[in-house]
Amino acid sequence: MKIAVTYQNGDVFQHFGHTEQFKIYSVENGKVTDSQVVPTNGSGHGALAGMLCEWKVDTLICGGIGAGAQNALHEAGIKWYGGVSGSADEAVASLLSETLVYNPNVRCNHHDHEHRCGEHHCGEEKHGCSGNEHHCHS
Repeated sequence: MKIAVTYQNGDVFQHFGHTEQFKIYSVENGKVTDSQVVPTNGSGHGALAGMLCEWKVDTLICGGIGAGAQNALHEAGIKWYGGVSGSADEAVASLLSETLVYNPNVRCNHHDHEHRCGEHHCGEEKHGCSGNEHHCHS
């Protein structure tokens, strides 16, 4: 099993499509045997599912994730757990112990309208990507 986590400074990065790196964990017999941080080389939303396939990842842990990325992961056969925050290592340990807290209905739906609010900080309260709201126009 290979688990990828959107990654920044030890934590789960909060926007799948903007992640600059993944931490990829190799798992055997329910235990992490190896991990490495790999760059995305600027690939965005659609290309990331393909990159994960190339790395033979079968599971993804992330913060916010849009519907298009969810569909691409589904088509690639990659199971994903969204709405996760905090330490990447702890998230993987929780997944392996079947105690991971995640949101199966997470959406990063700001892609559905024109942006007028500048840079997004997915997962932060003002943006709402880790839930089902978008607060840029409020």
